[in-house]
Amino acid sequence: MTTLTSATDTLTRDALAVLQPGFTGTTAPDWVLRRVDEGLASVALFGRNVQTPEQVTALTAQLRAEREDLLVAIDEEGGDVTRLEVRTGSSFPGNLALGYVDDVDLTRAVAQELGRRLAECGVNLNWAPSADVNSNPDNPIIGVRAFGSDTGLVARHTAAYIQGLQASGVAACTKHFPGHGDTAIDSHHAMPRIDVDLETLHARELVPFRAAIEAGSKCVMSAHILLPALDPDRPGTVSPRILTGLLREELGYDGLIVTDAVEMRAIAGTYGIERGSVLAIAAGADALCVGGGLEDDGTVLRLRDALVAAVRSGELPEERLADAAARVRALASWTRSAKETGPEPGAAAQEGTAPGTGTGSDVGLVAARRAVRVTGSAAPLTTPAHVASFTSESNIAVGDETPWGVAVELDRLVPGTESGMYGGDTEDPAAAVARAAGERPVVVVVRDAHRHAWMGEALDALVALRPDTVVVEMGLPQAPARGALHIATHGAARVCGRAAAEVIVKGTAGPTA
Repeated sequence: MTTLTSATDTLTRDALAVLQPGFTGTTAPDWVLRRVDEGLASVALFGRNVQTPEQVTALTAQLRAEREDLLVAIDEEGGDVTRLEVRTGSSFPGNLALGYVDDVDLTRAVAQELGRRLAECGVNLNWAPSADVNSNPDNPIIGVRAFGSDTGLVARHTAAYIQGLQASGVAACTKHFPGHGDTAIDSHHAMPRIDVDLETLHARELVPFRAAIEAGSKCVMSAHILLPALDPDRPGTVSPRILTGLLREELGYDGLIVTDAVEMRAIAGTYGIERGSVLAIAAGADALCVGGGLEDDGTVLRLRDALVAAVRSGELPEERLADAAARVRALASWTRSAKETGPEPGAAAQEGTAPGTGTGSDVGLVAARRAVRVTGSAAPLTTPAHVASFTSESNIAVGDETPWGVAVELDRLVPGTESGMYGGDTEDPAAAVARAAGERPVVVVVRDAHRHAWMGEALDALVALRPDTVVVEMGLPQAPARGALHIATHGAARVCGRAAAEVIVKGTAGPTA
């Protein structure tokens, strides 16, 4: 049962202020507007809230008619994780592509252009970048979302991304503290555990976060990960040792700490969302992300009332909740000031730092083209091909709404291109592809072939049948290069597909890897 509270009650307003909820619809529901009036200081947008940039702009204007300094957050990493372009694929390659190019000016320019587009739509907090060091190539949730597996590379590109994004007036949220890269479990489904010593954590996981803090990241997102070397009992999101002791006191971070989504199973399945939320604020978090899966008023009221009850029972110090709410409002104030005054003095992302920068630029496509790695040789494609997509289940962060591959872009360049999808349950996928292709050239598209044994077996069988097969790897390129021509795009964004299609049509005389 919901506790009845006064809309003007300070405690209630503070409890609402620390929530970052999502909602359903492309306009703001009445309940969201009511809660904003009662003290809600943030909302989150997901793919379900997006139709067009113009519609998002109208939505954020509707919200800000209730509260001018409202934080509007989104999970817009670019690359495989996009919300603004959820139905078309992103105009920007993701972190792995940028890390592969290893040009910090390019990374800065991509982030600045992405931030400019977010700011135009009224979004002022982006849950990006991922500062995870992808040290486990079998990681099911990070992969191409990381800049790479080298700590120094990840650190310098994390800093450049933050500088570029915040130069456009959009607050960066560096994630997933203290590092999600060495996990073999997706925290959407269960509690990951990283069993490494403190020396390794400081030398690997924490280095990019130190760089993020030095670069001025306005926000850091916690991870639902158990790291026994830091805290044997509680995962990062609800650990005072990790959020307060390590992030605040040891690393000296003074910005906003937001949790990863509290409805993820690692928290919801262990503590429940109400208790998990109370523990997170008590541990040092300032804001609670909720709404990827739960997007209703009842959830907001449950969390609000759990926080209020915890303060009244003495479990959660009132000063801690007040401090958290104050940090949320301080970030909102910064975003409002940044919008009014433009980039901060000394902002590192400047016009001309990389080819294609500036308003309306194609810097994302420029970056995607530079991120292509080609092995082998093939003649230019001049006749329509059969594009076979070997598919597996997408992780929750990426989702299954966003299209990927090369078929659409290849058909634009060579009209008449056909395509088909083949999964692990397809009987003899190599033979099925060969039959469907007939006399047409064959192009096979995969993501993370190294993590799916059936893909590797099918590729080997197909190349034996059709040695001229072109293979496009749009995930982590860990598997051996197969096919007459092998193209690694380092991500599955729309622009990565276009870059690969251009190589196929142009052809190549030899390896460029």
